[in-house]
Amino acid sequence: MTTRRLLASAAVLAAVFCLYLLWRPAPEPAPAPKRDSNPFAFVKSMQGTEPDGKLNVSDDALVADAELRHLFDYYLGAIGEKTLPQIRAEIELQLTHRLPAPALPAAKDLLTRYIAYKTALVDLEKTQQQQLLEANPMRSRLIAMRQVRDRYFSAKEIAGMWGFDDAYDDDAVARWEIRQDTKLAPDEKRARLAALDAKMAPELRKEREAPHVIAREEDKARQMRAAGAGEDDIYRMRAATFSPEAAARMAAVDQENANWKSRIADYLDERAKVLGNAGLTDAGKQTAVQQLRDAKFSTNEQKRLGAYE
Repeated sequence: MTTRRLLASAAVLAAVFCLYLLWRPAPEPAPAPKRDSNPFAFVKSMQGTEPDGKLNVSDDALVADAELRHLFDYYLGAIGEKTLPQIRAEIELQLTHRLPAPALPAAKDLLTRYIAYKTALVDLEKTQQQQLLEANPMRSRLIAMRQVRDRYFSAKEIAGMWGFDDAYDDDAVARWEIRQDTKLAPDEKRARLAALDAKMAPELRKEREAPHVIAREEDKARQMRAAGAGEDDIYRMRAATFSPEAAARMAAVDQENANWKSRIADYLDERAKVLGNAGLTDAGKQTAVQQLRDAKFSTNEQKRLGAYE
């Protein structure tokens, strides 16, 4: 999927995604549904996935919120497999199909500005090397990013699309500054961190606690599997803790991970046969391996193969 928040780690991003799914009223658990891969995925790497986010409408107008941003980022994540004009055309197609006609012109304008903003962020990264040497690079980067954002969006749009993320980033930077402040004694640091905890909004508190909750449940799932539990048992445990919807999505992620591991094992087996073929020259082996990679993985997926080879 796209560029993501500049300050969030991969673990926190995963937690955000799960958290969106988790905090919903939970009816009685039911058997986990089987997820079919999407034969109409925009690019190969998106097969078996569903678009993040959704389009919310109020009074025939598109609502500029975090869900919309997630949807844009989902398709922008196809960069490398599709060109930017192709991605823009796909997003506009989704807008056209899913929005009332009166909302479409403003929605396309917002998309134009969002793409321009993302492009400007890439340019910003290229010019920010000096800030990495500053005393507070995180704060400097956050300020610079928001200054760029202010050029493309209204205050209302920013609040809707980034309000929660901004609160999260402000809290994260404040905590980093406290921990890095060599003038503060350990007791003073603990007191200031406790003060941040005390004023934290409930939504933000849930966000910060989500990785720990998920980690505990995944440890429990591993222990259950080791003891012989089946996937239906894992589903029911997750549904009881979170919600049936969240449990179903987690089951889908488990299946995607299992499929990935299977594809990797198959690739490594065939790769070993190619490299062990005495009838091929070294150049021929490298060509055959690349052909194997191209046949089995997308361009983006191939970037991950080095960790397994």
